[in-house]
Amino acid sequence: MYQYEMICLDELVSPDHNYRKFLSIWSFKFAAKQFKKLDKGNPFKGYGLLKLFKCLLLQFMENLSDKELEAFIQENNAAKFFCGFELKDKTPDHTVFCKARSRIGTSLLSKIFTDLRRQLKSVGLE
Repeated sequence: MYQYEMICLDELVSPDHNYRKFLSIWSFKFAAKQFKKLDKGNPFKGYGLLKLFKCLLLQFMENLSDKELEAFIQENNAAKFFCGFELKDKTPDHTVFCKARSRIGTSLLSKIFTDLRRQLKSVGLE
């Protein structure tokens, strides 16, 4: 016998989780605007560049390799929530992260990280 229950990913992430705090502070409008130009002909199996950037941001914050990031997002509901995946979504494998980094480029990554850092500073965090 199987028991089914409707569960929302939002309910599985603690209200005071750090990823929620970051999402409440950070606006990804600048990044989204930049990625819109690059998303044409996106070769990343249906993952938008903004979602992949959020994965790369987690990678940076958690100090993970590409393979560790792959497992982290697959196994961690808060990571899925932060990146914009649904509970049952297929998440990217490690090869996608390298390709996304190359497509975005170091210059644009630097500009977006600078924008996010500025937003943290504006609320007294760094």
